[in-house]
Amino acid sequence: MIYTSTPITRLCGALAKVRKLILVTAKHLPQHKYFTKIAEELSKRLGCDLEIREEDYEFLSIHGDKDEFGMAWAPQLFVELDDGSIRLILSKLPIDAKTLKIDTNSALNEAISKLRSLGIEV
Repeated sequence: MIYTSTPITRLCGALAKVRKLILVTAKHLPQHKYFTKIAEELSKRLGCDLEIREEDYEFLSIHGDKDEFGMAWAPQLFVELDDGSIRLILSKLPIDAKTLKIDTNSALNEAISKLRSLGIEV
């Protein structure tokens, strides 16, 4: 499998195609259930497989977001495209300013927006 960080471009008007979604998570983390719900919903909408990787910090360190010390965290959600490239689509969950609770609808919309920016129809 080839991993690349080169940008996706539309060639001859063709849209990027999704091979699968990849969720890197850890069941003991409080965000796990929210990321799993979002990943499953996106998988249904896209009609693609969902691969769940448990605590794969090597994958996260290559493809994921990192903090100011270069440390990756879980969970993070990625998409693998038909050209073999891996793209990050969600790494943090938004918090509702009024309720101070995790806003899964905003997170889902953020992930959909990221997919659309990559040329993926959702």
